[in-house]
Amino acid sequence: MRLERRAQTSPAALVLAPLAAIAFTLLVSSALVWGAGAPVGQTYGLLVQGAFGSVFAWSETLTRAVPLILTGLAATVAFKARLFNIGAEGQLYAGSLAAVAVGGLHDGTGLAWPVWMMFPLMLLAAALAGALLLLGPALMKQRLGVDEVVTTLLLNFIVLLLVSALLDGVMKDPLAMGWPQSVALNPELELSRLVEGTRLHTGLLGAVGLALLVGALFRHTVLGFDIRATGANPRAAAFAGVPVTRTVVLVALLSGALAGLAGAIEVAGRASYVTLDMSPGYGYTGIVIAMLAGLNPLGVVAAAVFVAGVLVGADSMSRAIGVPTYLADVIVAVSLLAVLVATWMTQYRVRRA
Repeated sequence: MRLERRAQTSPAALVLAPLAAIAFTLLVSSALVWGAGAPVGQTYGLLVQGAFGSVFAWSETLTRAVPLILTGLAATVAFKARLFNIGAEGQLYAGSLAAVAVGGLHDGTGLAWPVWMMFPLMLLAAALAGALLLLGPALMKQRLGVDEVVTTLLLNFIVLLLVSALLDGVMKDPLAMGWPQSVALNPELELSRLVEGTRLHTGLLGAVGLALLVGALFRHTVLGFDIRATGANPRAAAFAGVPVTRTVVLVALLSGALAGLAGAIEVAGRASYVTLDMSPGYGYTGIVIAMLAGLNPLGVVAAAVFVAGVLVGADSMSRAIGVPTYLADVIVAVSLLAVLVATWMTQYRVRRA
């Protein structure tokens, strides 16, 4: 048996591939539900209802999707240039710390400048914190050949240890009764609600807007062409005159900035302060979302809503029927593998040697 690249992918295959991936994911998940002794149809019905069955369910799903969109965009931008950024989790926390450092009430005297000045400064500080955290690994890769997967992954643990030290030290909230959390963000800098009585905030509009901008960057700018060329073949791109090192540096700054903004928006829109458990792995899940979306910025929005819906629906399903919430992780993981295999099958076929 040997693999042979298809000369052309048929439109039918492009349509059937994701449908086959979805069917395979449901089949595997159904086997696990059946093994847990729960009715399969009712389980899926409760999962969908918990994620999309009401205004409140939609609001929770979209609230969970906001940081996932931004970390998914961070991974998409980096992976397009073949810069494998595994450090979005640490960059998110760095951005959240920078946001609180700028917008927190450390001295109790209120904001030093008007809100219209402080809010952009807070977002800028968060973006810079995330961008600078990825700049080092990018330069080490280009200049020294150091694997960025290792450096960005290890930086996650370093940042989390730094966060732990700061939350028990200079940034600890004196009113938290010993609980390790930062001072709260000034209420004037918090994002407003899109739907009253829910947690859904205007950060959703910002995240979708950034997805549109990243899509326009890829399709309509010279930098976008350089990013795609560098990701396709760095040596050929350099031979053709593409400034590969400069492109990778700009990609690192943009990718880290997006992850840092995810931390700032999570603080300003939902949490109001930084804690060690503020992110349940948003940075790592962003990688899954980028791959599910095929590194398409607009696809990232849809993939983020899907993953968020599975996670939120699984919580509701677990409370109603007793199926473990780990089913959500299985669905997300199997769907990723199924989509990757289905995409691969649209490009290659197996021939008997």
